[in-house]
Amino acid sequence: MWDLRGWRPRQCVHEVVHARGHEHVSAAHTSTFEVTSDDWLTPAGDCILAVDADRVPADFDDAFVDACRDPAATITATLTATTDDGTTVTDTITGRGHPELSFENERSHVGRTSEYVDDRTVCVGADAAAADLDRALVDALAGGADLRFELTVDPADEHAP
Repeated sequence: MWDLRGWRPRQCVHEVVHARGHEHVSAAHTSTFEVTSDDWLTPAGDCILAVDADRVPADFDDAFVDACRDPAATITATLTATTDDGTTVTDTITGRGHPELSFENERSHVGRTSEYVDDRTVCVGADAAAADLDRALVDALAGGADLRFELTVDPADEHAP
């Protein structure tokens, strides 16, 4: 028999950022992906997927940040590009939380396949980087498509039977 006193169902928490693609989006980086609030991009920025983000990590709710600091939490980045003609392309990247995630950066969101953490990091141990994304998504972003970048954290359920 299970004792469910003190058990609460897991609640996913999410944050949504809107940005836009840019002609220099190449998504060639093999260990990171990035969405930036900068309104420009040079060809050297091969991890950057979109520019002109309307929110930065420092804007995120405390409950979201706290949930992301659990190393057992799953963080999913859902990237949905919408072109001028209404075509949409979606891809997802799944990573993990980390106790040192600060969400203090006021410029960029970076997901990493590694365990490296700085103030731009929004997840570690990601199962993909920019280079792994659906090329239809990358092409749409290189054509200037709008991007909906949703981060969802599914906290570990420490009371699960």
